[in-house]
Amino acid sequence: MELRQKIQIIQNLIKVENFSLATINCKKLLKKYPNNSFVYNLCGLALQGDRKILSSVEFFTQALLHEPENIAAMNNLANSYKHLNQIEKAEDLYLKIIKNDPKNIKALNNYGNLMQKLNNFNEAIKIYEKAFLINKNQLNILFSLAISHQSIGEFEKAKDYALKILEIDSKNTSAHKLISGITNYKEDKTHLKLMESLTEDQNLNNEQKIDLYFALGKAYEDLKDFKNSFNYLKEANKLKKEKTQYSISRDEKIFNNIIKTFGEIDINSYKKTPTNKQIIFICGMPRSGTTLLEQIIASHNQVSGAGELVYLQNVIKNNFFQELNLNKQKIIEEALTKKNTLAEKYLHLLNSHNYKTEIITDKTPPNFMWIGFIKIFFPNSKIIHCSRDARDNCLSLFKNNFASRDMEWAHDQNDIAQYYNLYLKLISFWKLKSPDSIYEANYESIVSNPEKETRKLLKFCNLEWDDNCLNFYKNKKTPIQTVSVSQARKPIYNSSVNSNSDYSKYLQDMYNILDTQ
Repeated sequence: MELRQKIQIIQNLIKVENFSLATINCKKLLKKYPNNSFVYNLCGLALQGDRKILSSVEFFTQALLHEPENIAAMNNLANSYKHLNQIEKAEDLYLKIIKNDPKNIKALNNYGNLMQKLNNFNEAIKIYEKAFLINKNQLNILFSLAISHQSIGEFEKAKDYALKILEIDSKNTSAHKLISGITNYKEDKTHLKLMESLTEDQNLNNEQKIDLYFALGKAYEDLKDFKNSFNYLKEANKLKKEKTQYSISRDEKIFNNIIKTFGEIDINSYKKTPTNKQIIFICGMPRSGTTLLEQIIASHNQVSGAGELVYLQNVIKNNFFQELNLNKQKIIEEALTKKNTLAEKYLHLLNSHNYKTEIITDKTPPNFMWIGFIKIFFPNSKIIHCSRDARDNCLSLFKNNFASRDMEWAHDQNDIAQYYNLYLKLISFWKLKSPDSIYEANYESIVSNPEKETRKLLKFCNLEWDDNCLNFYKNKKTPIQTVSVSQARKPIYNSSVNSNSDYSKYLQDMYNILDTQ
């Protein structure tokens, strides 16, 4: 078989996401062709797809050693650096490509994505606009522009770009879903009819169906047609679930190990030196009000909002985990040393965002898992736990399409309820371990009495009153990249309170499992 044919087979394997077999075939081919830059690049792509980012760096680097001007390998290496949060290395490579080839749309798009990652959406938009002027029909650029404008609350501009996508590709379900999220279907059913007609298309793949069904679920909820809404959400989640091999047992092992490990550690006894930045960690279940809370606090003139970061989780998993178990001895050793390595690594990543204030919010919901680490290694931080009615919370999870692989549990009624029970057990454990360290922010209380609850929040954070906090929906300085983007750009509303009653007869499987009955 010719080299060209073997390369084609590998490319096809990557296309169908059979990354492990693609990697095996690449390595076999490299034994015969050890200087082939193209194959090194392919192998890097396969490893990237398989989430083996560090290994992908090695192969992209080899590709560039054999062919220094391999633009594709350079671009892919930058993407891997971006995944590894090696921001400067990624930026240098993107800028190198763009300097040599100002019309390289792929590099411009990726560089814009890097700016998005750093919450610098205004700069991202400038970069995407350069790419747009080169090719006004490039769908990924149009979508990047739509997402960026949506993130800073410019919904009309976001919608305009999404509509441009549909002019080119009427079946683009990602654009349909974006439009659905920012459209009130009580006022206009035109787009709803377009989406309904698209459901008849036999050529839609499962990914397209997932986006379309979630979008239609939201549209019919706007119209209070909860039967149709649920049927679409049910189908979307069914297809989403089929894509995963999720088992609750893995998370159960992790949660139980955290409780066992920190049950033997006095998290209140260590006296680490305070960090130069004060972090306000806002955590809780996804869809519990964390985005709303961050928008309120980050509207304060002394605070910057960082949004959802994976930095804390990544540092912990890379340094304190062995398989699914925490290394208790290493935690204690690190806690006793003068050097605060965990905080340093976290702040190194955070500093790439160039926030000017000394107080920063990190509203990553799953950080509720790491409260023990926060207590030890971030002594001047504040911990805010967001809670919400369990049924409303679980329903909201069921209604949304989460991209993160860490949320594969969120697409099945049984999985959602069981995960929620694990969360309740863990947060109860932390409250017993350190009852005075965790501020309880209740979603229902906030929406019923926003000023009273905001004053209490600010007092806990040692912040003076700032009127901006009540006008959080006008806050453009904190972008929103979560599924809450449209809700958190509105004044306080209470229509989401007791929302589960509209769907209760469809969700009994889930509700019967919850420990909050």
